[in-house]
Amino acid sequence: MNKDKALEELFLANKPHFDDSDAFMASLTKRLDAVEYIKQHQEATIRRYKMAVVVAFLAGLVVGGIAIAYLLESPTDAPLFNFDTHNIFVLEWLCSNSRLITVSAISLMMTVGITSFFGNIQEVLRMRQSLQH
Repeated sequence: MNKDKALEELFLANKPHFDDSDAFMASLTKRLDAVEYIKQHQEATIRRYKMAVVVAFLAGLVVGGIAIAYLLESPTDAPLFNFDTHNIFVLEWLCSNSRLITVSAISLMMTVGITSFFGNIQEVLRMRQSLQH
């Protein structure tokens, strides 16, 4: 509502002079073409954002599926990574808990990816709403 009042006041305050109707129409047409160009550019940008979000989401699903399939298909008694050390307690603990660490890291990455995916969707929707108003 405030935007409508502000625009109404702006139009009421503006008192244009119409000396030459051909020059006025040419100027008006040029300005309207510029507005239309900007609107088309914004719509194209929103389409690119949507496509990028969909591609990133599908890539995340594929990579996450491959990682989980690898974890499920690998032998459970063998660690996923090995440092070939027997002296350092931390490295031995990492080797013995490699499956749990890997699954936790994949889950964390997928959570961050899904959260950013929905954040990007909300941003695109906000951009679309601001474009319509």
